Amino acid sequence: MKIGIDSYCFHRLFGEVYPFQDPPDRIRTVDEFIDFAKGLDVDGVSLETCFLPSLEGAYLKDLGAKLKEYGLDSVFAWGHPNGLERGLSPEAVLEMKDLIPKTRLLGTDVMRITGSAFDWRHENHRDHLERLVPLYKEAARIAEDHGVKLAAENHIDYTADEMLEMVERVGSKNFGVNFDTGNFLRLLDDPIAGMEKLAPYVFSTHIKDLKMHPTARPNDWFFFCGVPVGFGLIDNMKLAELLHKAGYQGFLAVEIDAPAPEWLNMEEEAIAISVKNLRKIGNAFN
Repeated sequence: MKIGIDSYCFHRLFGEVYPFQDPPDRIRTVDEFIDFAKGLDVDGVSLETCFLPSLEGAYLKDLGAKLKEYGLDSVFAWGHPNGLERGLSPEAVLEMKDLIPKTRLLGTDVMRITGSAFDWRHENHRDHLERLVPLYKEAARIAEDHGVKLAAENHIDYTADEMLEMVERVGSKNFGVNFDTGNFLRLLDDPIAGMEKLAPYVFSTHIKDLKMHPTARPNDWFFFCGVPVGFGLIDNMKLAELLHKAGYQGFLAVEIDAPAPEWLNMEEEAIAISVKNLRKIGNAFN
C-alpha cells in the first residue's frame, strides 16, 4: 500500500499554533512541506487548503505540476477547521462547491471535505445530518460532472454509523469517506468496527496514533493526543488490512494534530518515525 503525509502535520510550522505549543522559529511554506515529504520518499501528500497561499487556478495548476514532477499522488483537503459548520454556513457551502472542479488542477480526483468539527460534537446530530445530506447530494452532483470523488472526513464530529448513513443517503459513487483512524476514538467509537462498516467507501485516509494525555480533561478534544504511528493505541495494521481487503487504491496519509507532551515541537522527527513504521504496515499488503 502507498504511504503519504497530510500537511496538517506541519500546522504549527505553518503558523497555526495550539496554546500548549511554542511558536516556530520561522514560518514554513507549502513548497517546503512538499520538499520534506519528497525527502522521505513517500508516495503522496494530502494538502490542506487552509495552508495554501492561494486557491486561484493558476497557482493550483503550478502546484499540480510540481507534484507531478516529484511523482506524488495528492488529495485536495478542504474543510479545516469547521467545514460546513454542520450545514449552517452558506459561505462554506459556496467555497466547497467552487473548489470541487479545481481539484483536478492538482492532478488528483479526490477532495477531502468536512461537515462539522469537535465544537459541535455534543449537539443533536440528527439535525446536523438532515441539513448536511441535501448539501452533500448537491456537491456530489457537481463532483460527478467533474470526475471528482468527495471524501467526507470523520472530523471528531460524527460516529461511523452516522458517516455510513450519510454515504448511503447521498447515494453517489462519487461520495465517500476520508477515514481518520484516530478521530473515532476521540468520540469513544471503535475505529476497527468503523472501518468494517466504511472500508468500501474510503477514498482517502488520515493515519493517526493516539495515547491518553497525562493532564488533559476527558472532555478536551485532545484527551487522546498524537504520537508517531506505532507508539499508541490505534491498531493501524488491522485498519490497513481491512482497507486492503476492500480494494483501497489511495495512500495511507500520516497525520499528527495535537502532539503528546513528549512530542511537542518535534514534527519532523515524529513524521519521519511515522512514515518508517507506516511503510512496514503498507508493505505487509503489497
